[in-house]
Amino acid sequence: MKKLSVFALSSVVTLLMSCSGGSNSGTATSDAQERSVENQPVATEPQGPPQEVTQKVEAGKQVYTQYCLACHQADGNGVQGAFPPLSQSDWVNGDNTRLITVLLNGLQGPIEVKGQQYNSMMPTHSFLSDEQIADVLTYVRNSFDNDGGEITLEEVKKTRDAGAADNESSN
Repeated sequence: MKKLSVFALSSVVTLLMSCSGGSNSGTATSDAQERSVENQPVATEPQGPPQEVTQKVEAGKQVYTQYCLACHQADGNGVQGAFPPLSQSDWVNGDNTRLITVLLNGLQGPIEVKGQQYNSMMPTHSFLSDEQIADVLTYVRNSFDNDGGEITLEEVKKTRDAGAADNESSN
């Protein structure tokens, strides 16, 4: 029995040495292969959104669930004939200021989204903080097959301030 285990151990050592390049028999080939691999471009993992955007998306999802999901649905496709889809919508992927303004001021009257007419009222969400608005709109722009992109806190503040200035000048 002892002879069998010595033989097995010897076989394992020989196998390991041949795999690890312990013998010189394949050195020229492995050196050539290494040089060939070195000259090839290295494939990298696709980069996701920056960490800050990822955090905004997570925070925005919570705001969306609380205030938007009932009308625009979990998949962002809305309710046909009543509430427009957010998925692949020019309203979402288009002008940032327009999108922010819709959330701040609401929207009433007929609009067209993806070739369909909608004439429901969207209530104002001006009670949300600037950060919540930036987060939820960043979430929407990075979900539902949209093009992505961030809505910044500064954009929301600027749009809110411009709206407040417009209201003051009309009084």
